[in-house]
Amino acid sequence: MKKIHAGLFLGVMVFAIGVTHVAGQQTITATATIASNSVPGSSAKQPDPPPPDPKAPSDELNSHLPSWLRFSGEIRLRGAGIFGDFFKPDSDDSYMLSRLRLNMQIKATSWMNFYFQAQDSRVLGATRTGSLPPLQQDTMDLRLAYVDLGEENKTPIRLRLGRQDLAFGEERLIGPANWLNTPRSFDAASATFSRKGFRLDAFAGSVVKIHDRQFNEYTNGSYISGLYSSFSKLIPQSTIEPYFFWRRQSGLITEVHTPGISNFGTFGFRWVGKAPLHTDYDIEMAKQSGSLGSDTIAAWAGHWVLGYTFAATHSTPRLFAEYNYASGDHNGTDGTRGTFDQLFPSGHDLYGLTDQVGWKNIRHVRTGVEVKPRKNWIVSSKYSSYWLADPHDALYNAASIVVAKSPAGKAGDYVGQELDFLSSIKYKKGVILSGGFGHLFPGTFLKATTPGNSYSFPYAGISYAF
Repeated sequence: MKKIHAGLFLGVMVFAIGVTHVAGQQTITATATIASNSVPGSSAKQPDPPPPDPKAPSDELNSHLPSWLRFSGEIRLRGAGIFGDFFKPDSDDSYMLSRLRLNMQIKATSWMNFYFQAQDSRVLGATRTGSLPPLQQDTMDLRLAYVDLGEENKTPIRLRLGRQDLAFGEERLIGPANWLNTPRSFDAASATFSRKGFRLDAFAGSVVKIHDRQFNEYTNGSYISGLYSSFSKLIPQSTIEPYFFWRRQSGLITEVHTPGISNFGTFGFRWVGKAPLHTDYDIEMAKQSGSLGSDTIAAWAGHWVLGYTFAATHSTPRLFAEYNYASGDHNGTDGTRGTFDQLFPSGHDLYGLTDQVGWKNIRHVRTGVEVKPRKNWIVSSKYSSYWLADPHDALYNAASIVVAKSPAGKAGDYVGQELDFLSSIKYKKGVILSGGFGHLFPGTFLKATTPGNSYSFPYAGISYAF
């Protein structure tokens, strides 16, 4: 097994070297997709799925079909390894994730479109199922099925009804989590009102519960609704996005161990833009208030980034400094819940590539550099350091699962530090190659609450849109 793990690690390194060589030898004109915190500005809601490449194989099929019917698809393969799972010795694993998507679009009229997406996600080669993030396999199921009413860029109001993606801002609170092998979707109704310089999204629905080998269904008793607005003309070269989300969840337990229903609101805003002297910034702050049965909910979180781009330099390197905070709970029996709830985020690599840290009970400092050797190629290196916001609360990962906890608060608050390296190249014809390596060095908290081994995550992947 150790030979397999070593082989996977070497494979990732060979992949990275190969990518560098290919990029250096070929002339590629495609434009790379930059991480959302690299380029200021965003829309409140993600656009419809992008059309396939003009030279994609699906064009041959679509050329023989009526204009109101279109097909497309995507296949993604990713090999990954985990070294030091649960920060334990002899807990390594490696696996391959495959994901196939088949899309069908029906343009009934100029103002009515139907969209369907079937998805097949599988795990190959894993020897320890506990090492995998949850919900990585779901053999052929219906992921999206919705109808759009209204013409984009022509009618000020558009409606979307059915099983759909919900994505807002940088997706720190609500997003599809597309990094996962089985991304999230919602059974929901949503509406968009837009005019020059302003956009407002309203939605209400329930997250879809994934059942492998069964038809996925909405989560009964768990509902999310909200408003997300975007103002792009108030301040030059910046966008301000105020929002409000309401979450209701039944079947929970209060701090005094009685059944209760959770009802709380998340008020927040995001402000992203460019400043003079080649600098950029991204600020997001949110406060939560409500109740869970007899308990009071009072929590908050913040995200701050400042970047500087060497615009006149080849490869336009960008340096950035970032700080993230999310409150924790000091006392688990006082009737006040202070742990911030990150709702339904696209959490991968927002707080480190290993995803062992989420936006809950954390103080996170990160710095790094992003370089574009070519327009279609991005390379980045990042360093993170973590502390618990409150040592009496737990360390939560990107999926909001407890990693470790010291109820007495005597294990200290220093979680550790992490180094990450990533590379991504987007070619013509819908091909994207990516790879990375993240290593988390445990601090005093993890050494006191776990066996204290370091955690490593290498991966390499390829995706093809057709």
